[in-house]
Amino acid sequence: MSTLKRLHFFEIEDQSWLPNIIRDCMTNTLIVMHSLAGTNKYLPELLARVLRDTDTTRIIDLCSGSGGPMVAAFDILKRKHGLVDLTLKLTDLYPHLPFADHINTSSIGDISYVTEPMDATNIPRSEQGLRTMICSFHHMRPSVAKQILQNAQQSRQPIFIYEISDNSHPLLLTLISMPFLFLLCFFITLRVRPMTWQQIVFTYIIPIIPICFAWDGTISNIRTYTQKDMNVLFKDLRTEDYTWETGAIGGLPSGKLYVIGKPVSSASRL
Repeated sequence: MSTLKRLHFFEIEDQSWLPNIIRDCMTNTLIVMHSLAGTNKYLPELLARVLRDTDTTRIIDLCSGSGGPMVAAFDILKRKHGLVDLTLKLTDLYPHLPFADHINTSSIGDISYVTEPMDATNIPRSEQGLRTMICSFHHMRPSVAKQILQNAQQSRQPIFIYEISDNSHPLLLTLISMPFLFLLCFFITLRVRPMTWQQIVFTYIIPIIPICFAWDGTISNIRTYTQKDMNVLFKDLRTEDYTWETGAIGGLPSGKLYVIGKPVSSASRL
């Protein structure tokens, strides 16, 4: 495979030894970060376009973890974009069972969380709908990333990928942003809801979360595929009956990468 700008360093949140309480607190912080970065604006806008273009009313979210910004985006799609028949199925190779139980036993309508493992490289053909990967595609090494794209294409199902950055900045500039992210964590934590004692202790007294937040935020950007990288992954996947689109939305200080793959109907090819 041709040289990619993306580099595969480790993220702390991926490590099995990280206590779940720290991981969950980091997720809470990231949800606030997504809100500040405009995810609640840009993500539903892009999703609404893809859903309408593909005439789809079902979303199958891959690598959902403990939810992230997808649940909020789903609510906005129904309330502000008029997609009242929309359903959302959350999945993961390693399902977050406490969050799954919360979703499956709550009164949140039209959302479910599959408690069995779902491999994003081998989604059953019975799972019809728009596949989404929200800030999770950068975790995949190139060989796995390509399998995910290929599986969607072979199944003739649309896929949508969204990242909070587009990895367009020079590597040095990305690295020197780490201290800024460390300090930023102290401010955005004030907006975390619900606030827990663990969030307070491991942010302001023992600053484990700011350290992890700064490291993972920096490495996430380094691991994100650029638009040129995506075109390398698409090299053997471009066909007349399936289209691929990449772009960045949101402007400065950094664009947000999005990728759309969708089947082309027979009528469209005439």
